[in-house]
Amino acid sequence: MSAERNRVETFGHLENGLRQAGDWYHWGPYLSERQWGTVREDYSADGTAWEYLPHDHARSRAYRWGEDGLAGFSDVEGRLCLSLALWNGRDPILKERIFGLTGNQGNHGEDAKEYWWYLDAVPSHAWNRWRYHYPQRAFPYDDLVAENARRGKQDPEYELLDTGVFDEDRYWIVEVDYAKGDAHDVLMTVRVTNAGPDAERLHVLPTAWYRNTWAWGDGEERPEIRSGGAARVVTTHPFLGELELCADGTPTTLFCDNETNEERLFGASSASPTPKDGINDHVVEGADSVAAGAGTKTAFWYVLDVAPGATATVRVRLRPAVRGGNPWEDFDAIAARRLDEANEFYEELTPSEASADEALVLRQSLAGMLWSKQLYAYDVARWLDGDPTQPTPPASRLTGRNSRWRTFDALDIMSMPDKWEYPWFAAWDLAFHTVALARVDPAFAKYQLILLCREWFQHPNGALAAYEWSFDDVNPPVQAWAALEVFAIDGARDTAFLERIFDKLLVNFTWWVNREDKDGSNVFEGGFLGLDNIGPIDRSHLPAGWFLEQSDGTGWMGFYALSMAAIASILTARGRPTTDLVLKFLEHFALISDALESQGLWDEADDFFYDQLRLPDGTIVPVKVRSIVGILPLLGVAAID
Repeated sequence: MSAERNRVETFGHLENGLRQAGDWYHWGPYLSERQWGTVREDYSADGTAWEYLPHDHARSRAYRWGEDGLAGFSDVEGRLCLSLALWNGRDPILKERIFGLTGNQGNHGEDAKEYWWYLDAVPSHAWNRWRYHYPQRAFPYDDLVAENARRGKQDPEYELLDTGVFDEDRYWIVEVDYAKGDAHDVLMTVRVTNAGPDAERLHVLPTAWYRNTWAWGDGEERPEIRSGGAARVVTTHPFLGELELCADGTPTTLFCDNETNEERLFGASSASPTPKDGINDHVVEGADSVAAGAGTKTAFWYVLDVAPGATATVRVRLRPAVRGGNPWEDFDAIAARRLDEANEFYEELTPSEASADEALVLRQSLAGMLWSKQLYAYDVARWLDGDPTQPTPPASRLTGRNSRWRTFDALDIMSMPDKWEYPWFAAWDLAFHTVALARVDPAFAKYQLILLCREWFQHPNGALAAYEWSFDDVNPPVQAWAALEVFAIDGARDTAFLERIFDKLLVNFTWWVNREDKDGSNVFEGGFLGLDNIGPIDRSHLPAGWFLEQSDGTGWMGFYALSMAAIASILTARGRPTTDLVLKFLEHFALISDALESQGLWDEADDFFYDQLRLPDGTIVPVKVRSIVGILPLLGVAAID
């Protein structure tokens, strides 16, 4: 067994929560790539999340519920964050986070306008690698916004490459490696390669900061990062302990505070004279905006002159302060060993007949999955009511988005669809993710499925939260299928997991039957189901008294019934008396199957399934659009051995 597989098998028991997980999970790539423009950070009266906290505010405003950064790592609760900032000497701001257009700016919706890749990762995050291409010319922020605003939906998107900013290969190849000396010893290596034809200067700033958990009225003390000597800072935290962050060479150490720059944004006095954007203003503008020797945010400022085709390297190490000794003596040997262990781990996973390219596709695909973990924090009741030390949210919030989900209270590491475009979980995306993750980390995959059904996630009425833009929306019910797949991939041994998820999904299945089948006809409504985002009608917001009977919703429910019957059958074979439930779900599947044909969704002339609108006066209007909606009923099949 490889060293990494042993770490996963020995320490990867996440069923009881990440705080009780093995130490190797304590640090990982849990930092979002976009916290600005999210629902969690939206305190507007009209729910305009993209506009309430735009990219231009991100460098200056302390976030309430999370953090973001380039190639970010953090502890499991997102208390202390580590990431990278860059400056090419020409941009108006430091490059601290990925830039992109909001959902309202992009001619095809939200769209990141950068180039970055997840190259490598292992489940314990003892080894991770990330790459980014940063222009040497000024980043064309305004051009990207203006040109995409000019273009319509029928036009192609205007991408960063189209701006000419990369012409003549004038860009930096930036690679970041993370390796762990042990569970609490994080080694960060930054390599910058000048791909252009001329010598260039790059400012590289490995940055560490505390998530602001003290400004919201909970009585939590503000931590401090303070100078510990040349190229070294130290900090003490009740949860994290005594830590030191060391930088190789002779960078300049800068400090500021992770507090909102109220003066820049709102014309008011700030809680700190050196707020969140203090390091940015000092490096870019030469402003007197950094603190002397201490703060809640720090950066090691390297100014690197690099010849064409040459590479410069920066090394940083975060570890317990009591370790002592030379932090660089074993640095490179540890990184090399972790890479060797990652190679061994993926060799075990790769089929012997795979080509070198296929093996690389497998490895980088799984790296993308593992890098896409993120701390997801969102206490809906607190978000609705506001914080004691902050302005009271507008009254419209109490009857608006997610107002029915006061019991939802998340502080968990979750698998994201995309840490920039979708930096929030989606119930059905997450279920699909678990099937891939089960190949490398089955305990984490099981934890993700269980988490959706925990009492602080699942609504008391049995509904599963869809995604933060509207927990009330409905995602396809694929969790039972995913649980079966994860169970099988893990060797079909963990009956306790299958029992636990089955009991919670019983409640969810009942919610579907009682809430999403208005007339009891076994034809389901559902609303938004994640597949027909572009359709002839808005399926989630119909006029009062109208409802839409959906081919896909009904097909998904037939599939759900079969998956639940399969789980019940397995549990029966393992000694749990669930035979009655096997029959119950098979019967429900038969009723749904019959209803698909008998209730008018099947069009005999077209050989196709169509949705149908039911109007208040009883009129039925078929929605005769050929789309994937009409194919989904074919999912309702099962192979019986």
